[in-house]
Amino acid sequence: MTPRSLGHRAPLLWLVLPYSAGLAISKALHGLSPPICLTLGLAGLIPAALWASNRPKLWALALCISLGAAGAASYTLHRARLPEWTTLPPREAKLGLRVDYAFARVHENRTTGLATVRRAEPHLADLIGQRVYFSLRNPSAGAVVLRSAEIDAVGVLELLPENPPTNTFDGYLAASGMNFTLTRGQVLRVTSPPTAFRSFCENTAQHFARILGHQVEERRPDLASVSRAMLLGQKDELNAEQDALFMRSGTMHLFAISGLHIGVIAAGIHALFSLLRVPRLPKLVLSLTLLWLYVQITGGAPSAVRAFIMVALFQLTLQLRLPGSPLSALTTAALVVLLTEPLQLFSASFQMSYGIVAALLLYGLPLSETWLRRWPPFPYLPIKTWRWWHRVAAAAWHWLLSVVAIGIAAILFSVPAGVEYFGLFTPGALLANLALIPMSSLVILAGMGSLVCGLAGFTVGSALCNHAAILVLWGMETGIRWFVAVPGVYHVAAFAAEWIGPVTFAALLGCMIFGYHRRWQSGVAIWWLPPALIVLVAIFGVNYP
Repeated sequence: MTPRSLGHRAPLLWLVLPYSAGLAISKALHGLSPPICLTLGLAGLIPAALWASNRPKLWALALCISLGAAGAASYTLHRARLPEWTTLPPREAKLGLRVDYAFARVHENRTTGLATVRRAEPHLADLIGQRVYFSLRNPSAGAVVLRSAEIDAVGVLELLPENPPTNTFDGYLAASGMNFTLTRGQVLRVTSPPTAFRSFCENTAQHFARILGHQVEERRPDLASVSRAMLLGQKDELNAEQDALFMRSGTMHLFAISGLHIGVIAAGIHALFSLLRVPRLPKLVLSLTLLWLYVQITGGAPSAVRAFIMVALFQLTLQLRLPGSPLSALTTAALVVLLTEPLQLFSASFQMSYGIVAALLLYGLPLSETWLRRWPPFPYLPIKTWRWWHRVAAAAWHWLLSVVAIGIAAILFSVPAGVEYFGLFTPGALLANLALIPMSSLVILAGMGSLVCGLAGFTVGSALCNHAAILVLWGMETGIRWFVAVPGVYHVAAFAAEWIGPVTFAALLGCMIFGYHRRWQSGVAIWWLPPALIVLVAIFGVNYP
């Protein structure tokens, strides 16, 4: 019998994969010129239109060529890096900026974030429309520059390297479409205040932080900080020791608002509205509205927006009773993101979030169902004769196999990602995540309960939920402290060559798509392809200083 998780169709992969390949090729070649991309695109598009009905294989090849050319052109246009900038020395510049994203305020008198240049001096007019990273002193003590505000600023303008290492902050900025940084200066004035909605989001985030610290901030401020970091994405709340603990255990992803958080919050909202017996259509509208507000209040991080798009698409297909699946929702969400912000393909958060979810759907769920079919509990005892303890044991067995299979799938992507982006090889991350992901889900649910009670004025309920979250977090932190002390749990590591990381991600995804296409039925060996690839890369492609 074929597992239920197999057989799902995702036709948009024919668009996503060649488009992504075009982006990667253009990046490796430092950007292909748009005329060349247009020529290649037409060379593929015209045959694709002619062969659409009678030559499906040639049609598919021509379509892939056309989409690859479109991806290459998209990279060049969005990177928007002029050749003459390579000789531009650092200089003082006065710019008008619109703040697109504000980072957490580590220093009270300094603002850092990402912005779009709206105004520039005549000799820097070609910067208008460019996105820049800025780190500047605030115009006055205690002043806060929020997202969507427009400012005049002066500072030192410097050009970023074209393709910096991916595990550096410059690599993160380049993957976000930045070409310049503006630092060592100050905000002169706020020319346009933030919108009312952005001010509401900032004020609400501060109110949420106070609710999550109610009656626990005074007793365990360290764990209250972890709770806020996990619920609100405020990783600056973590101290240096906590940051190192979660990094070495391979569980730092728990503090980025992403698929885990959005999925748990969505499930909690759905369960709450179901208990209140809200009708189906209003429940969908209210759930997605509240989920979108949560994403915006927590800062609107790209990983959170991507997770929201995927959850929204999946819920819409269920509501409209359209043929759909988590795999098709994931593919559609990836296509929407890449069409709007194609450079996100090269960011760590995009690759880890989509890669891990794809691994769960393509490998983890089929593996868990295969194990359950191969090793059923009490196989020689009819289910109708089971007693209560049989059912409890069977449920525990099902849960254990599912968690282990899903954990293996997640670790297959997170291990090379840890080497690529964090310089750490964390073989112990599988065991850590098997325990911490369910526990962090409990923390998120407790935090959600605290926020609901706090907003309703039920402070006793909020305090109870906060204490429950702190208790679980205490267990998590205690366990991690013991775990990272075990020899071999983590190692400082780096790929032997820069190309090994991206090629490993592509090959791993290819192995999983191939196995899923074959329904994992080509023998036992096919299941070992993804793990074998990671083992070979870890042995021959990684240096351990």
